[in-house]
Amino acid sequence: MSASLLRRGLELLEPPGRAKVPPGLQRGRAGPRAAGAARRRKRAPEPGSKATVKGRVVKSAIEEYHKKKPMNHLRENLQYMLKGRLVADKAVTEQVLAQNRGRKSKDQPPEKTEKKKPQGTVFTEEDFRKFEREYFGVP
Repeated sequence: MSASLLRRGLELLEPPGRAKVPPGLQRGRAGPRAAGAARRRKRAPEPGSKATVKGRVVKSAIEEYHKKKPMNHLRENLQYMLKGRLVADKAVTEQVLAQNRGRKSKDQPPEKTEKKKPQGTVFTEEDFRKFEREYFGVP
């Protein structure tokens, strides 16, 4: 049996004083689906809302040219660059560079070899003379 036939049968069995259907059985816009149906329904275009030239603002070609004209930002950029004079610590910069470096051997900087200082003698000229006297017997 369909819902409409069931409703009609219930209307026939109602007492004569009540002509309305109880709110639970009412079919209309008050249900939970009413909001979804209203959203889905497309609004018909109103007859008075046509696109007209009346509300349009005329743009000046000169103003448009001035808006799109390239500007020289050199002065502002120089002020920005000169404003921050904070120099990071060398250890911090080395650490950041090390973190950003790749793990491959080609990404690693070459190992710095320390230059060896030319070694001087431990002995002085007096020590050499003393050695000569003792060894060779030169007075």
